[in-house]
Amino acid sequence: MHQELVDLSRLQFAMTALYHFLFVPLTLGLSIIVATMETVYVMTGRPIWKQMVKFWGTLFGINFVLGVATGLTMEFQFGMNWSYYSHYVGDIFGAPLAIEGLMAFFLEATFVGLFFFGWDKLSRRAHLVVAWLVAIGSNLSALWILIANGWMQHPVGATFDPVTMRMEMTSFYDVLFNTVAQAKFVHTVSAGYVTASIFVLGVSSWYLLKGRHIELARRSIAIAAAFGLASALSVVLLGDESGYDATLNQKMKLAAIEAMWETEPAPAPFTLFGIPNQAEHKTDYAVKVPWVMGLIGTRSLDTPIPGIKELEAQAVGKIKSGLVAYDALAAYRAGKGTVTPEIAKAFKEHAGDLGYAFLLKQYTADPSKATEADIQKAAADTVPTVWPMFWGFRIMVGLGFLFIFTLGYFFYRASFRGMKFPRGMLVFAVALIPTPWIAAELGWFVAEFGRQPWTVYGVLPTAMSVSHLSILDLSITLAGFVIFYTVLFIVEMGLMVKYIRKGPYMEVEETERWMAKHEHRLRTHDGNLPFGNPAE
Repeated sequence: MHQELVDLSRLQFAMTALYHFLFVPLTLGLSIIVATMETVYVMTGRPIWKQMVKFWGTLFGINFVLGVATGLTMEFQFGMNWSYYSHYVGDIFGAPLAIEGLMAFFLEATFVGLFFFGWDKLSRRAHLVVAWLVAIGSNLSALWILIANGWMQHPVGATFDPVTMRMEMTSFYDVLFNTVAQAKFVHTVSAGYVTASIFVLGVSSWYLLKGRHIELARRSIAIAAAFGLASALSVVLLGDESGYDATLNQKMKLAAIEAMWETEPAPAPFTLFGIPNQAEHKTDYAVKVPWVMGLIGTRSLDTPIPGIKELEAQAVGKIKSGLVAYDALAAYRAGKGTVTPEIAKAFKEHAGDLGYAFLLKQYTADPSKATEADIQKAAADTVPTVWPMFWGFRIMVGLGFLFIFTLGYFFYRASFRGMKFPRGMLVFAVALIPTPWIAAELGWFVAEFGRQPWTVYGVLPTAMSVSHLSILDLSITLAGFVIFYTVLFIVEMGLMVKYIRKGPYMEVEETERWMAKHEHRLRTHDGNLPFGNPAE
């Protein structure tokens, strides 16, 4: 029954998180793209750029509102479904979430209103400042949330207090500048920038195929291709950084991604293709590229990457070390804080492995009475299911390189071929629109599923973190969330399609005034005004 409770709690949080992250990447990327477009408008004064800002800003607004609606419930779930987790690590995890709400979200939400309703009340430059504050607020929200998540992946700046029986923060600086959190932040926002760039590219390509809004579409492609190409390249570079961090802090996750059962001689190869066989601890039909994994994971030619079998054996040792800390903690609490120096020393030396002793609670109420078989089972639990990790990572990486190729091609055509794009590539760009979301969701899946069986890596097992709810309660709320979020997703898709089909709103009077003022500069050699030709 307890395992069903854990599985349902995990499924509910996974569903709400994956739904929420359908909206987040587009918000992150569109906020920067819209602010960039408005910067060009303020610099040039050309109405076409204002038209672009308003059009893409409308799509940003729809996505932002629904992202907020789906994100609010996630924070409440920590108290409802994960109450022991909130009790055990709330002092550390809650701090960045509180800062995100007080600083970043309020900044973003306040200036979103000014962005949409301040066009006639603010000067051009003041409105431009508002646009950039919206973009900064959106990205700051992501920063604080990823600091919290990064701490779950690599808990630093905190220690266990035997008096309160909770984790206590010892250094906010270490939590803030956690290397895993910083790498995750830049990697995640860069992925959001790519998502928005592919979205803008695809919608603009659709306009060109339909022969509508030609000038807006071409300029939008130029912005999206340049911004997206730089972002896609940074995703690859920062993915390398994340791989290096995983080698240092989450070795089992990296081994599962690679289906690396045995410790490979340095430098380890990268498995390009294979079929992981977890039952027999091998990978069938493996196609390996020499040296690549060693260079990514260790940035050296002589440092080995430990395999799953070796790491599982190390987990046995950590569980036994954690049992020493568990027994010392029991003696400490039995003595009500009065313990011998030997017990205090034993706890201090082994406290870092206390979380591994907690893994035994799935097999015995009192870990100190665990058998050798229980220890072996708990060590085996530290190995996540390999095949979804293996393939999820490879599909994500493959899509990443596809984005680089596509954005690079459109950047080349926009910069050096007079913004003329072959029809086949325009069709391809439209078809590509959903794929950045697939890559982003797979990235989160690999990061979170690969952390199991931990809620906080090496500190608190997932099985200990859940609230004592009934299966019925969880089933009803899970169904409710799925239905509600599906409705929101359908609403967003309907609104997005509606406004994309409708197209941008042309402010005729402002455009005519600008055209009259600059008519002599716009005329070509035959005296005609150069409007976009849909046939090009």
